[in-house]
Amino acid sequence: MDKPRPCGCKGCRTCLICESTFGLSAKKFARRREDTYVYCPQCNVAFPGWDPPKHPDHSGAPITFPGIYIQLDFLTPEEEAKLMQGIDDMSWDSSQSGRRKQNFGPKCNFKKNKLREGDFTGFPKFTEFVQEKFRNVPILSDFQTIEQCSLEYDPEKGASIDPHVDDCWVWGERVVTVNLLSDSVLTMTYNRKNNYYNLHLVGKYPAVLDEKGDRNFTESCYKVKEFENDRFYPTVRVPMPRRSLLVMFNSARYDWEHQILREDIRERRVCLAYREFTPIYLKGGDKEQEGAPILRQARNFWEHLR
Repeated sequence: MDKPRPCGCKGCRTCLICESTFGLSAKKFARRREDTYVYCPQCNVAFPGWDPPKHPDHSGAPITFPGIYIQLDFLTPEEEAKLMQGIDDMSWDSSQSGRRKQNFGPKCNFKKNKLREGDFTGFPKFTEFVQEKFRNVPILSDFQTIEQCSLEYDPEKGASIDPHVDDCWVWGERVVTVNLLSDSVLTMTYNRKNNYYNLHLVGKYPAVLDEKGDRNFTESCYKVKEFENDRFYPTVRVPMPRRSLLVMFNSARYDWEHQILREDIRERRVCLAYREFTPIYLKGGDKEQEGAPILRQARNFWEHLR
C-alpha cells in the first residue's frame, strides 16, 4: 500500500496493526546466522553469537568493529525517570513501523537537500541536562545538537526500524542514542548501496574522529568503503542496555546499515536520538548562513506546558 495508513505506516513499512488490518506481510531482514557477532561494550570487540553475552563469559575468536562507543549507565535511574515523566507529558506523533515520535529540529528535504528553520525553537527544558552530560564524554565534548528526537518502540505494535544509514548531507559524523526503559539491540549489516544516503558527500568533509574515536587533527576525510562481492561481511549485533549511551562514528556510521528488529523489542523502549550538522553548515562552511539561525535556536531550552 502506497498510501499512509491510520497507524502511521506507508509504502513498504508495516506494523502489526496494519498487517492484521490490511493483510500485509512484514519485511524480512537480518536473521540468526552462524556468522553473526555480538559487540561487547567492556571489551570493545565482537564475539561470535546472536544474543548479548554476559561479560566476561565470551567464547570464540573476536573481531574488531570500529566506530562504536558505548557508555553503560550514562543515566541514573532518577535521571531516566525525570526524562520519561517529561516525555510522556508531551504529545506523540505517529511514525512508521509501529513507532511514535517527538521531533525537535529543522525541516529537512533529503531528496532536494533543502534545509529550513521551520518552527524549530529549541528543545524541552527537562532534556537539557542530557546535552550537558555530553560535555563530560570525551568523544562528544564539542557535540552541538541540532536535532533531538524521542522515539517509542512498542512490542504490541511490532515496532522496528528498517536497515538504513542516517543521511550524510545534513547529519554529521556522530550519531548519538540514549536508551531508556528497556534493553535492546542494534543489528548492523554491511551497506551495499553506496549511491544512497548522500554518502558521496562524506569524502568532502574533514573527519571529526579517527578510527579509535580520538580527535582527528588533520584535514583528512573518511573514505566510504565499497562493498566487495568476494569479501566476508558478518552481521554484528550491538547491545543498547537500558540507560546507556551509544555513539556511532567512522566505519559503523558510514559503511554499515543499522536496524532494530521487531524481535528485539520485548518491552516498551524509548530512545533519545541526537544529530549534529555536517561541516558545510558550520562556521566557515559553504552554507554557514543557513546553519547559523538553526544553531542559535538549538541553544534554547523551553518549558513545556502540561
